[in-house]
Amino acid sequence: MSRLEGKRVLITQVDDYMGPAIRDLFTAEAAAVQTWDGAVPDGDALSNACNQVGEIDVLVANLAHDPCNTPVAEIADDNWYSLFDALVHPLMRLVRHYAPQFAERGHGKIVAVTSAAPLRGIPGSTAYCAARGAQNSFIRASGLEFAQHNVQINAIAQNYVSNPAYYPDDLVETERFRKHLQRNVPIRRVARPDETAELALFLASNNSDFIVGQVVPFSGGWVTTT
Repeated sequence: MSRLEGKRVLITQVDDYMGPAIRDLFTAEAAAVQTWDGAVPDGDALSNACNQVGEIDVLVANLAHDPCNTPVAEIADDNWYSLFDALVHPLMRLVRHYAPQFAERGHGKIVAVTSAAPLRGIPGSTAYCAARGAQNSFIRASGLEFAQHNVQINAIAQNYVSNPAYYPDDLVETERFRKHLQRNVPIRRVARPDETAELALFLASNNSDFIVGQVVPFSGGWVTTT
């Protein structure tokens, strides 16, 4: 039997970050996958989009934005707001919409693809770390809130994973980046997209029912604890 057979899944921002890899694996594992391209809508547009999707069993909140690398003294208000508008507010709206529905039915999974950056901190990427850290904190708290209803809400806090948003091939293949990996990442390589997809699949499956409110570091040893 395929690992997600019979599961109805929604993946957001499927055209970016880890969306393609997760979509492909979930489809191969017999999930009924629906996807959204681009930014997550808000207000009535979000309600309408969710109504068009219908009932789901699994939400994969895949959200990405350029990290906006800049020193603290040079953070522009617009860049700060943009990060939170793209990463934090959509996650809250998605969980606010779907978690109560899952709780009423007595089952459901939410898997957020976030970042390990705030678990360790990256100088020069403080705004990005702040937004991703807000995501992780929200997942922890909401995961505990809905655990009693058999709703599992968790996050994959990743770094050094091949993807077009943050680690495109033309960056990963440079000599400078390879030296950076040798110095900073114990496993000394970037992860393949399908490796994140496998972790997402586990968190979306019935095999992860005892895991709630977790922000799982997935970074080749760059971060080992939360």
